[in-house]
Amino acid sequence: MSREINPTAYILASRRNGTLYAGVTADLIKRLYKHRNGLIEGFTKDYGVKRLVWFEPHDSMDSAILREKRIKKWNRQWKIELIEAGNPDWDDLALDFGFEPLSSLRSD
Repeated sequence: MSREINPTAYILASRRNGTLYAGVTADLIKRLYKHRNGLIEGFTKDYGVKRLVWFEPHDSMDSAILREKRIKKWNRQWKIELIEAGNPDWDDLALDFGFEPLSSLRSD
C-alpha cells in the first residue's frame, strides 16, 4: 500500500509581515497539522510560525526541494513580494484545507 506523495514548497508566517519560514513536504496537510499544533521542534514552534501564506505544488520532490532552497536564499523583500503576488492580504491559506482559524493572540 503506497501513500500518495504531493511535493509542495511552502511559506509560513507568524503574522502579516512577521517571521517567515520556507519549507518543503510530500504531504502539506500533515505538515500543516504538525506546525499548527507545535509538534515540530525548532524554529516554527519557537517563533509561533503557523500561518500558511504561500504554497506551490511540484511534480517531484527534487523540484520542490530545489524551489525551497532557492527561496531560503532570497532576501526578505523577495519573499514578501512572492507572498503578496498571490495573497496580498496574507490570508491563512490553511483555512481552505479545513483548518480552524489561528488564535488572534499568536497570529495577527
